[in-house]
Amino acid sequence: MTLTRSSASANPAAKKADVLKLAAEIIECLKYRVGKEPSVATRHDWLTASIKVVRDRVVDRWIESTRRAYERGDKRVYYLSMEFLIGRLMRDAFSNLGLMDQMREALAIHGVEIDIIAGLEPDAALGNGGLGRLAACFMESMASVDIPAHGYGIRYVHGLFRQEIHDGWQVELPETWLEHGNPWEFERREGAYEVGFGGSVTSVTSKDGRLERHVWKPTERFLAVAFDTPVVGWRGKRVNTLRLWSAMPIDPILLDAFNAGDHIGALRESNKAEALTRVLYPADSHQAGQELRLRQEYFFSAASIQDIVRRHLSQYPDLTSLPEKASIHLNDTHPAIAVAELMRLLMDVHGHDFDVAWDITCRTFAYTNHTLLPEALESWPVPLFERLLPRHMQIIYAINAEVLLKVRSTGDFSDEQVRAISLIHEDGERRVRMGNLAFVAAFSVNGVSALHTDLMKETVFADLHRLYPARINNKTNGITPRRWLMQCNPGLTDLIRDAIGERFLDDIDALKELDAFAGDSAFQERFAGVKRANKEKLVGLVADRMGLRLDPSALFDIQIKRIHEYKRQLLNIIEAVALYDQIRSHPEKDWLPRVKFFGGKAAPSYHNAKLIIKLANDVARVINSDPSVRGLLKVAFVPNYNVSTAEVMIPAADLSEQISTAGLEASGTGNMKFALNGALTIGTLDGANVEIRECVGEENIVIFGLTAQEVAERRAGGYQPRAVIEGSPELRQALEAISSGVFSPDDPDRYKELIGGLYDHDWFMVAADFDAYADAQRHVDELWRDSPRWLAMAIRNTARVGWFSSDRTIRQYAREIWKVPA
Repeated sequence: MTLTRSSASANPAAKKADVLKLAAEIIECLKYRVGKEPSVATRHDWLTASIKVVRDRVVDRWIESTRRAYERGDKRVYYLSMEFLIGRLMRDAFSNLGLMDQMREALAIHGVEIDIIAGLEPDAALGNGGLGRLAACFMESMASVDIPAHGYGIRYVHGLFRQEIHDGWQVELPETWLEHGNPWEFERREGAYEVGFGGSVTSVTSKDGRLERHVWKPTERFLAVAFDTPVVGWRGKRVNTLRLWSAMPIDPILLDAFNAGDHIGALRESNKAEALTRVLYPADSHQAGQELRLRQEYFFSAASIQDIVRRHLSQYPDLTSLPEKASIHLNDTHPAIAVAELMRLLMDVHGHDFDVAWDITCRTFAYTNHTLLPEALESWPVPLFERLLPRHMQIIYAINAEVLLKVRSTGDFSDEQVRAISLIHEDGERRVRMGNLAFVAAFSVNGVSALHTDLMKETVFADLHRLYPARINNKTNGITPRRWLMQCNPGLTDLIRDAIGERFLDDIDALKELDAFAGDSAFQERFAGVKRANKEKLVGLVADRMGLRLDPSALFDIQIKRIHEYKRQLLNIIEAVALYDQIRSHPEKDWLPRVKFFGGKAAPSYHNAKLIIKLANDVARVINSDPSVRGLLKVAFVPNYNVSTAEVMIPAADLSEQISTAGLEASGTGNMKFALNGALTIGTLDGANVEIRECVGEENIVIFGLTAQEVAERRAGGYQPRAVIEGSPELRQALEAISSGVFSPDDPDRYKELIGGLYDHDWFMVAADFDAYADAQRHVDELWRDSPRWLAMAIRNTARVGWFSSDRTIRQYAREIWKVPA
């Protein structure tokens, strides 16, 4: 099959002029905005100057995008998310504006390599995992498909944390991503809003005794100050705004206290303000952490709602038209308190009665659910909520009364079902259910994969679904192909362009044309060469970061995601131990070289997740140093997994581990990124794996294990994991080795409780799925040995997963939920 290269190219003379102009602008920016001569400029100076030169071009399009939406009266989408895992923005903006090659040449004129300075840009520490990365992909896609949109979140000073591994244990350190400033952002001091906590609520009545409104008088008040980052769409068609809030005290210093010698107390308001936006997800295993997290969620939600209301009223006479001109989208339950905040503003500030306010609210909000784990559907103790947000607690009680009266009026719900629908959990400690609040207030509630959406209706929201049967819908997640193919895998992008032309750059569905090349030996050879180069890059990263030498010809088997028991890194580690035993016991067999990579962070207070990280490193230490393995198996836990690390690991993967307990992963987006970059998936029928199998074909994916229905049946039927373990020699031997201290001689009992949990209850079905997983891995071995077959499968994965573009997802949101053109 003949490969073709597009003949389209820019006019050489015009391109040269553009490069020279950019080169001159970089020097001018370096001198007048950074304050440096080229001879003394550091790499960070060159980075800042390069970003600001391109940022100027972004601002022109940003202003034009904003003006165009205002003049046309476009409906706007407001996307509220606790996380925006945007990663580095330099390549994103340069590529989307079509300036990457010109900037590379312009910097080269000054002896500066763009790849070196691009590597200095820190990852914005604004997220944790899939939730935040999805929000980032959605923001880029909304700009790319020309939807006027604002993202709202928190400008965390330290974000989650920087992960280091000390003696195999995770150590959490502050992430200092703002150390050199952020050249992408614009501080908007004029865009500041007051946010309060605590205090009391009083009633205002008319002369005839009629209640007119309520007045909330907070005892604590802070300012939410806006920092805006432009989000550039593909080809620069639209530039949208990511607005992040930073907290400031209204009174930075209490002079009376300072002058009286109380220097620490004088700064208490500043310290409280700084705490609000210092870290993402403060540990909530104690009351102080819970309170801070609730404060954070209200802080950014309240500021965002005030900003949305102000923007609407600057263009329209009142708020009755808000649902026609704005769609406020809640990304999970974290911003659900925005529902009560909008109700408060509508009633207490703008004078609407409850019925009108509730009608406006219910036609404005939409809600995406991201979890089927009941404990992940946030709830707050009523006393804590009432103390911090007394007026909002009143409003939630009023909403609850409205909903429960409706439920009772139908006569179709039992007392138990009414309790499940209530916004207040009454069994034991009384708690405010934020998932229920978001559900009853939203005109649309969507899941993020077909399976997840079906299970929402059957499990966590079964009774609410019965009350509002038309409300739940599915919007399967997607990823932006600009970041997750074109930028992170330029070698594969060039290869695809040579094969099918450039149409896929603008219409990712055109990747289907690549299917015709899956069996072509010449194309396979070039595809394998790209993969090899990507693997060598990862080998270099691991050598630099960990001092571990790896063979790029080995099968690279990668599991990178947040560390959680339901994601089953433990299953992967146990299989590595079992494989280690088999290689040592049967050296005569033809074992293929394999490297098992892990990456991800554990929540600081999640004991078992942190113990799993330690186990992975203990197992790695033993296996990697055992000469009897002959280098056939290596294990690497790559520390401080983030977007930039993912951009190296994903293109290098041969095998993508998506092995969560069926029925617990809402969707996953890592599975999509790996498949797009030509990795085969080994996984359960969970989340979007179901739809990936439908797209790539069941012959091009390796599926194993219990289905979601079978998991539920096992749990209901009295599952006995001990009997399963005793019946599986490989599993039993691996578990005995781990629990007896083979991998932890310094502390033989370290893993006794962790492994004992598998014998006692095995809630996440690790033992139940082990044999099927081990068999699936040996099937992977067979596939890998047949190189032409493996490469054909990998190419078909790349060719067939264009549907998982976030552009497609956003167009569905726009058409079916937000009712905006896209």
